[in-house]
Amino acid sequence: MNLEMMLLSVDFENLHQILRNLYQEMLPLCSDMIGVAKGVSGLGALFYVAYRVWQALSRAEPIDVFPLLRPFALGLCIMFFPTMVLGTINAVISPVVQGTHVILEGQMTDVQELQNRKEQLEYESRLREGKEWLVDDEAYEQKLADLGISHIGKIVSLWAERTWYGIKMWFRQLMRDFFELLFHAAGLSIDVLRTFFLIVLSILGPLSFALSVYDGFHATLTHWIARYLSVYLWLPIADLFSAVLSKIQALMLKTDIALLQDPSYIPDGANGMYILFLIIGIIGYFSIPTVAGWVIQAGGMGSYHRNVNTMAARGAALAGGVAGAGAGNVGGRLVEK
Repeated sequence: MNLEMMLLSVDFENLHQILRNLYQEMLPLCSDMIGVAKGVSGLGALFYVAYRVWQALSRAEPIDVFPLLRPFALGLCIMFFPTMVLGTINAVISPVVQGTHVILEGQMTDVQELQNRKEQLEYESRLREGKEWLVDDEAYEQKLADLGISHIGKIVSLWAERTWYGIKMWFRQLMRDFFELLFHAAGLSIDVLRTFFLIVLSILGPLSFALSVYDGFHATLTHWIARYLSVYLWLPIADLFSAVLSKIQALMLKTDIALLQDPSYIPDGANGMYILFLIIGIIGYFSIPTVAGWVIQAGGMGSYHRNVNTMAARGAALAGGVAGAGAGNVGGRLVEK
C-alpha cells in the first residue's frame, strides 16, 4: 500500500516538474513577438507624441515633455522584455513561491512520520487482539502449522476470516486510491492551466505593452501585470492549501495514534474520514484561482472563475456520488461483516 502511494506521488511530482521546465523552455519564444511589438509600439509612439504636440501648439500652450516619455519607456520594456519585465516580476515573486514550498515540505515530513507511526500501532493492536495472522503472512502460516490437519474446521474458518478481511482491505484501499487519484488530478489540472496562462501572457506580453501605447488601451498594461501576478500566485497559494491539508491530516493522524495507544481500542481500518478529506481537497483546489483574485485583483477573468467553480461543483457531485454508492453501500455491508 505504501509503495503504491509513494509511486503515485512520485509520478505526479514528476509531472509538476515537467510543467515548470516547460514554462522555462517556452519563455524564449516571447522574443519572437518583440519585433512585431516594436513596430506596433513605434507607430503608436509616433501618433502619441504627434497628437500631444499638435494639441499643445494649437492651444498655444507650452509642450509638457514628461508625459511624452511614456511610449519610450514602454519601448525599452519591449526591447528587453524577457529580462526587464519577466525577469523582474519573477525575481520579486520567487521568494514567496520558495517560502510557501518550504512550509509545504515541512508539513509533508510530519505527515509521513505520523503515518508510519500509525501503521506500526495498528500492527501492534492486531498483536494485542491475538489476530496478527490477519496482517502477517508468517504468523498465518505458523497458525496453520500449529492447528495441523486434524483441525480442518478451524483451518477453513481461519482461511475464510483472513480472506474476508483481505477483501475488505482491498475494497477500502481501492476507494482510497481512486480518490487520491482524483485529488492529485485536481492539483495537476490547476498547475496545467497556470502554466498555459503564464506561457500565453509571457509570449504575447510584448504585444500587450505595445498596444498600451495607444490612447484608449492604456489599461492594457496594468491588466496584463495584474493577470500575470494573479496567475503566478496560483502556485504559492496551492502550496499553502496543500500545507493546510497536510496539517489537518496530521491532526487526524495524531487523533488516531492517541486512540491506538489505548490497549482496549481495536481499529476497524475504515477510510471514511480520509475519503471525505480528499473530497474537500478536490473542491478546494478549484477555488485557488478565486483566492488569487483576492490577493491581486485581475479583471477579465470572471467568466473563467465561474467555469472553474462549475467544474468544481460537478467534480464534487461526481465524487460524492461515487463515495455514496461505493463506500456507503458496499463498504457498509463489508464493515457489518
